[in-house]
Amino acid sequence: MSEVIIYSDGGCSGNPGPGGWGFVIVGSGEDRAGEIVRSGGERMTTNNRMELTAVIEALTLVSSDSRFAHMPVSVYTDSQYVQKGISQWIAGWKRNGWKTAAKEPVKNQDLWVRLDGLASSLGPKWVWVKGHAGVHYNEVCDRLTQEEIAKHR
Repeated sequence: MSEVIIYSDGGCSGNPGPGGWGFVIVGSGEDRAGEIVRSGGERMTTNNRMELTAVIEALTLVSSDSRFAHMPVSVYTDSQYVQKGISQWIAGWKRNGWKTAAKEPVKNQDLWVRLDGLASSLGPKWVWVKGHAGVHYNEVCDRLTQEEIAKHR
């Protein structure tokens, strides 16, 4: 069976500071779509916002591209914030009215709401990968992120 594989990364220089994000979508199996590579950035942002934006942008593209209709999706990220946030923490945040266990407002709620909607419709598998450990597409995404940070300095 064919699968959509997404690698994503985001970061910034200073936190907050100029930031960037990047993703690579790799189709697999007979319907392999080749690599789709995208990146972007902002002049003033945070690491976590860029990590979330990378995944949101990738899933938005997948959800709107008929080549990927009805294909299972796996998202590989080196961000435990994203991986644990969407697969573990978000249910409690929603149950608690977008408050953390400490009764504080959830940071980046606007992005979490968007990601939750995309994740609900696509049902991706969330996989954490160690950053800067030689995982090819994770390294590609890191390079894209660094290039975007340099553009927005």
